[in-house]
Amino acid sequence: MSSRPVWNRVCARVLPVNSAGEVLLLHGWDPAKPDEPYWFSIGGGIDPGESLVDAAAREMFEETGIRIAPEELGEPVAQEDIEFDWSVWRLVQDQTYFALRIDGAAEIHFGGLEALERGAIDKAGWWTPDALDVDGTAANDQLTEIMRKAVRAVLGGDQ
Repeated sequence: MSSRPVWNRVCARVLPVNSAGEVLLLHGWDPAKPDEPYWFSIGGGIDPGESLVDAAAREMFEETGIRIAPEELGEPVAQEDIEFDWSVWRLVQDQTYFALRIDGAAEIHFGGLEALERGAIDKAGWWTPDALDVDGTAANDQLTEIMRKAVRAVLGGDQ
């Protein structure tokens, strides 16, 4: 068990999917363990009074520079409760995932990252769930299955 202080959060996460069935993820690490990087979904905690879809749209812009309207997100594709260490905290998060179709080359930038995030996120990349499974660098065991749900929600079929 972690000795870090617990931070309980409700989070909204976005899984952008392109026509090739790839999902846009961020690459980073726990600032306390910079030598153990992983890929994770876009998103973060909701602000007081903010809805999940509004938080998801805000986080999408802050973490990628891609502006979307909350109504583009539709119904959630997944929800999970997760605990992990990050920086000085033990995060306990209720995470709701939204899928979003993005076609074409999206220009990604990290200009909206918070100071602590700037030191712990270095790039974004498009991944298929199968490729990330093979790579073995997903942030958690559930991520690739949630990615598959997002791809099915956006593209349909047996993705």
